[in-house]
Amino acid sequence: MKPHTGFLNDGSADAPKLNVYLNLDNLVDLRANSSWPHLDGLSGYQLLIADGFEGVQLTTDDPPIANAPMPHCGLDRINTPAEADQVAAKHAERSDLCFTVHAGWGLEDEDETFRLVEAILTASDQYHLPIFIETHRATITQDLWRTVQITKAFPEVRFNGDFSHYYCGQELVYGDWKSKLAFMEPIFDRVGFIHGRIASSGCMQVPIDSDLTARPRQAHGDIDYLAHFKELWTRAMLGFLRAARRGDVLIFAPELLTGRHYYARMFPNPSGQLLEESDRYAQALLYKDLARACFAEASELVSRSVTE
Repeated sequence: MKPHTGFLNDGSADAPKLNVYLNLDNLVDLRANSSWPHLDGLSGYQLLIADGFEGVQLTTDDPPIANAPMPHCGLDRINTPAEADQVAAKHAERSDLCFTVHAGWGLEDEDETFRLVEAILTASDQYHLPIFIETHRATITQDLWRTVQITKAFPEVRFNGDFSHYYCGQELVYGDWKSKLAFMEPIFDRVGFIHGRIASSGCMQVPIDSDLTARPRQAHGDIDYLAHFKELWTRAMLGFLRAARRGDVLIFAPELLTGRHYYARMFPNPSGQLLEESDRYAQALLYKDLARACFAEASELVSRSVTE
């Protein structure tokens, strides 16, 4: 029997694949004129399917709806090693396919960090439940150097790549972009889940245009952040494809958050009312197509390397 890769596996003999889910926080507090018709429950799930999504990521306390027509995964936070088993048990009981986790607060020393990672990996094995440690500010993965050290100590670790936290929080474009991507290779090689959010070097969440091949109009500075995120996601998908086995699944889940959390930018309209600058559901639909285009490119690169 081939060893388990740590990725989500659907039990099939299919080649490794991409599934696009929607993080349901993406639907919270949308603009009144959003293209999402503010549906709940079964009717909402049915529209997500019609719009091309293949599953949902539930928030921490959301119960799955009865007889849901699409699968679900979860998200959570594990602050200390003692919490790992309890949190994993909760998600196993809810029948999550996997879950992403914010681990620690970023104040841990190396020993504390490694003990927390070890506890998460142990809980993942105990419950046969993939747990993807998210690359996120204010956690043990908040900087590139420490995250790479985690990969050296625990080669089996798997990440949820939310690269907006590095792109903005560590301002990846400040300095040598290519050398930073090379340094990130051990992270890319271990991504089993991706949170879809595009940042600029100064803002955590910025909109893109419907033309996914062109520089966004909002990218008014020197940096084309859309091109950079295409490269980040494609590299992570390459890492997944190189390590994955038959039946393994990479989930890409747009997670565009409300202005309540200071992610979506708010601007006053002529009446002085603060409105979000974009329709986050319409943006999620663009992300869905963008992710599939990146995965197709990564798959082509893998196929080409095999034949060369």
